[in-house]
Amino acid sequence: MEYMKIKVKKLDPDAIIPSHLLHGDAGLDLHSIEDKILSPGERYPVKTGLAFELPEGYVGLLWDKSGTAFKTGLKTMGGVMDCTYRGEYMVLIWNTTSSKFAIKKGDKIAQVLIQPVASVEIEEVGELSKSIRGEHSFGTADEVKKKL
Repeated sequence: MEYMKIKVKKLDPDAIIPSHLLHGDAGLDLHSIEDKILSPGERYPVKTGLAFELPEGYVGLLWDKSGTAFKTGLKTMGGVMDCTYRGEYMVLIWNTTSSKFAIKKGDKIAQVLIQPVASVEIEEVGELSKSIRGEHSFGTADEVKKKL
């Protein structure tokens, strides 16, 4: 496994520096620095009190903590943190349930995955090459195969 150093700045003294729970885990755990009661259906940007400096060619992707999502019904929304962004990482949380949910200061609220990204050049064309799937969408592989 290859390691790189990521610079992280505490913007709040109560912020918790992110870490991997276990050696080899993909995500770095992010924690709330505030208490918040989320009403049913409410979306709220929860503060982490952290800013990151990612190397050029990398992105921070914010994802759900799967156990939290399964147990509580909280969903992380959005979450592409470009390498040029130096502001606070906030995690947009959506309460998908019909009950209020309390987020407490120090709670794990999401995870950030640091991943390489491809730089691309866009070329507008009149036609795209043919592929086995073509324009078939929203289907399982078996459904697409049946249509072919």
